Amino acid sequence: MERGFTLIELMITITVLGVMLALGLPSFVETIQNMQVRTAAESILDGLQIARSEAVRRNAHTQFVIGPGSGWTVSEINPPTSGVACGVLATIQTRSGSEGSEKATIVVTGTTGAGATSVTFTPTGWTTAACVANSIAQINVGSSVLDSTKERPLEIRITAGGGMRLCAPWSGDADDLNPPASVGNWRLPAGDPRRC
Repeated sequence: MERGFTLIELMITITVLGVMLALGLPSFVETIQNMQVRTAAESILDGLQIARSEAVRRNAHTQFVIGPGSGWTVSEINPPTSGVACGVLATIQTRSGSEGSEKATIVVTGTTGAGATSVTFTPTGWTTAACVANSIAQINVGSSVLDSTKERPLEIRITAGGGMRLCAPWSGDADDLNPPASVGNWRLPAGDPRRC
């Protein structure tokens, strides 16, 4: 004798699956959006590392320019000498802001405040202010979709020595140039290497 599922059993199964999906969907969307934040931050960090390593490899000045969105361009530029403008000699690499991170928000803080869009690296890998008046010092990456209690913001810090660090902002960070709207969701203990 053949035996199968009854209509009632199928309806109960579909209802249970629907409820489980409805409960899990917000968490899934939050995870996807935070992955876009991480993708954008890691891409920007990669671009900065490319600019620095190409400056050393080519023994030339390079410039990292951010925008639009999380997109960026790395170019070799004229060396900053008297009477010569810091014009672009060759584009080394570019990234579009829509490549996997279109919902990420980028806030850049420069050495002299807001409005920075670029940073220049010397042939020794250090940063220089010779070609830009306001060099990028910090880049905060967040989400345009999630509210501040659900997003996992990241920030990239650039030192004068050309060092770069991707880290998680936290409340109480006195060195944060552009603190995120809410860091209550970051409860990283003291000494955690992911914390800024």
